[in-house]
Amino acid sequence: MADAAITPLLTSHEAKPAKAPSIDDAIETYIGATGARQLLRAMLLAFVWAFEAPQVFMSVFTDAEPTWHCTSVEAAAGDPGSSCSPAASAAASPCALPPGTWEWDRPAGTSVVSEWALKCSGGGPALVSLPASSFFAGNLAGGFLLTTLADTHLGRRKMLVLSLVAMSVTGVLTAFSPNVWVYAALRFVCGFGRSMVGTSAMVLSTELVGKWWRNTVSVAGFVFFTVGFVSLPALAYTFREASWRNMYLWTSLPSLCYAVLLYFLVQESPRWLLVRGRKQEAIEAVRQIASLNGGGEDITTSSFSMLDACDVDLRDGVAGGEGMFATLRSIWERRWALQRLAAITTASFGVGMVYYGMPLNVGSLSSDIYLSVAYNAVAELPSSILSWLLMGRFNRRSSVVALTAASGLCSLACVVIPEEAVTGADLRLAAELSSFFASCAAYDVMLMYSIELFPTSVRNSAVGLVRQAAVLGGVVAPMLVAVGRERSFWSFGVFGLAVGFLGLFVTCLPETKGRSLSDTMEEEEEEAAAVLSSSGVDDI
Repeated sequence: MADAAITPLLTSHEAKPAKAPSIDDAIETYIGATGARQLLRAMLLAFVWAFEAPQVFMSVFTDAEPTWHCTSVEAAAGDPGSSCSPAASAAASPCALPPGTWEWDRPAGTSVVSEWALKCSGGGPALVSLPASSFFAGNLAGGFLLTTLADTHLGRRKMLVLSLVAMSVTGVLTAFSPNVWVYAALRFVCGFGRSMVGTSAMVLSTELVGKWWRNTVSVAGFVFFTVGFVSLPALAYTFREASWRNMYLWTSLPSLCYAVLLYFLVQESPRWLLVRGRKQEAIEAVRQIASLNGGGEDITTSSFSMLDACDVDLRDGVAGGEGMFATLRSIWERRWALQRLAAITTASFGVGMVYYGMPLNVGSLSSDIYLSVAYNAVAELPSSILSWLLMGRFNRRSSVVALTAASGLCSLACVVIPEEAVTGADLRLAAELSSFFASCAAYDVMLMYSIELFPTSVRNSAVGLVRQAAVLGGVVAPMLVAVGRERSFWSFGVFGLAVGFLGLFVTCLPETKGRSLSDTMEEEEEEAAAVLSSSGVDDI
């Protein structure tokens, strides 16, 4: 009788086993609170963005179209019959003038356009813009082909180091380009490598710290990007009378040295190692992080039983398989994941049009190209601070919608403000910079938002695709700027409508503020189902 009474109780107890701890809880239990040394390592990773920025905007100076002037005695005397007259000097190209009647305002070697006479080679604007277009084409190709490797074969650390080395070595080789064709090819390879530098650094740095510091280290990357961006016009001004090749050497060699430093000082993400079933390596990574936080002997003698439980729970192929595009298949096969990726990449495309398109018009705000680029770079710093404040205090969806709407309205204001008005130029300048400022903040928030939307097993792939969607917007932007020189609606107007309306797509996404990071697709599905169930919705 006693046995009969006890047996149901035992059966009931076995039917409801204790839930295995999540990776987030297990890792934070062992590493403890994020200490100063651990935070410093994460900041070391974030500083990689400072080396990425110069490569993105390098062509503003190295591929600039230089000014020129007449040198003949008749032209200097103002003779209208001179073959090189003041009217000719106002033309865009001196190609039709006799040799010896004109010269560049600066040494020919200061720009690839003057060194290789690209304006006079018959290729026209297409040849002049080829290197910059090749760089962004490389970005798109690398973003598609490399983004999944950090989630599958290579991991975050190896992908970061290899991408940084590829970008840096190619940058050094670019300094020795013999012609525009080799130059454009090397810019393509540089863009190919650069496509994963910022993404891998951002994902790895956020996975190495506790959840209370993730927004901070993410924003730190944006701040360091601004530092690298601001340093570019300063470096260009220093070498304004020297060869453009110096720019590539002085930006690429330091980043190559930094890649070596990262290889020896930064460990792999323990979250990714556990998801891939590499438990012993994950334990060693946790030990290293815990020792930075003062874990000492306690962590050395720990049994890591919680990590054992996580490892058993995650072992059965949930990491996305072994194929190169396994993570993309994992997203494609789940409707909710595909909908999230489609919504946030669509919004990112609109933001990218303004983010990359507005700087193309900054040159019209000032005759000094160095000062113009500096204005543009400095605008990114307060936007990074704003994104950090928004992530800490407000919902992600409402922040993105508000920022994209503000960017769109300011861009549209550039169309309706009359240029001829006394204060028109100043008002248009303020509206342009405000639109760019809001788009920068929206871009930062979306990248941090995308980290929370997708689990560890596909996170690097998803964040990489979000960044490439913005780059694709940057590919479209130059064409709109060229058309908009005659009628501003086709540049500022289209920018404003695109960023404003496409930003509304984020309203389709779930809110992630205050949530822990998921590690597998199944875990994210369970979390989403729990949230929907609590709100009275039965279907994901």
